[in-house]
Amino acid sequence: MKNAYDLIIFDWDGTLINSIDWIADCLQKAGELCDIGIPERQAAKDVIGLSIDKAMQALFPTADGRKVKKLVHHYSEAYFSKQIGPADLFAGVYDMLVQLKAEGYQLAVATGKTRAGLDEALAATGTVQLFCATRCADETASKPDPRMLHEIIAHTQTDKERVLMVGDSIHDLQMAQNAQIAAIGVACGAHSEDFLQQYNPLRCLQRPTQLLDYIQG
Repeated sequence: MKNAYDLIIFDWDGTLINSIDWIADCLQKAGELCDIGIPERQAAKDVIGLSIDKAMQALFPTADGRKVKKLVHHYSEAYFSKQIGPADLFAGVYDMLVQLKAEGYQLAVATGKTRAGLDEALAATGTVQLFCATRCADETASKPDPRMLHEIIAHTQTDKERVLMVGDSIHDLQMAQNAQIAAIGVACGAHSEDFLQQYNPLRCLQRPTQLLDYIQG
């Protein structure tokens, strides 16, 4: 795969940073505080990657608009109560990103996070300067709609045949399919390898840093 791509677009949570359990905790806490029930653990993981409104609607289908707003409020309070830092990135991820950028790859992030959440995470992990473009679910369409990928591709002026999406959830892989770009799954986040394989990624990696061997092999 050496020299097959010019632009690599990463999901954030569960792909570059080890945050899936914390997000699931916060989703469950929101349900508890709103007295609407505590979702099963995997059900909470299954919605990670969607915009927060869509995630709440999927987890709590009986919730009306007012209740969804309360759920989002409690989730946000819980999520932002934890200070993250560089150590929260998966092992070797920072060095991988630095190496990829030094080798001439353009790097980007397409995430279901809010802009405020991603900006805080990028600053806290010292990765702001590594990405040439980022898109969040509250400023464009939520996954699996391909709009955020289309926007990143247009911003970087890259041919979509030269673009690779890397993500840990089916929402990432469905989005890539919808955008008609290549995708790789990583089985360290929301969904298992067996689940990801249903969406025909080029490869399913156990760790994000295995991407280096794949694209340089």
